[in-house]
Amino acid sequence: MKMELQRLRESMSHGMPTLHKDLSLVTLIPKWSGSDSAVTLEEFLSSVESAARIGRWQDADKREIAVLKLTDSAKLFYLGCSELHEEGANW
Repeated sequence: MKMELQRLRESMSHGMPTLHKDLSLVTLIPKWSGSDSAVTLEEFLSSVESAARIGRWQDADKREIAVLKLTDSAKLFYLGCSELHEEGANW
C-alpha cells in the first residue's frame, strides 16, 4: 500500500495531466436513419470518428454513441442484427 501511494505521489509530482472524455461532442454527430435524405454512412461514421478523436473517446464510447444516433430503419436494422449485440462486437 505504501509503495502504491508513493508511486501515485511521484506521478502527480511529474505533472502528468489527467485526461477527461469530452462527451459534449455527441451533439456534433448527426442522427442517421439510413434514408436517401440522410447524410451518407461515410459522413456519419466520419463524424463519430472525428468527435471521438477530439473528445478522447474509447472504441466502446464510439459504438454506444453511434447506436444512440441511429433512427428509423437504421435503428431497426441494428436492433434486429444479433451479431452487433454480442459481447465481442467492436467498433
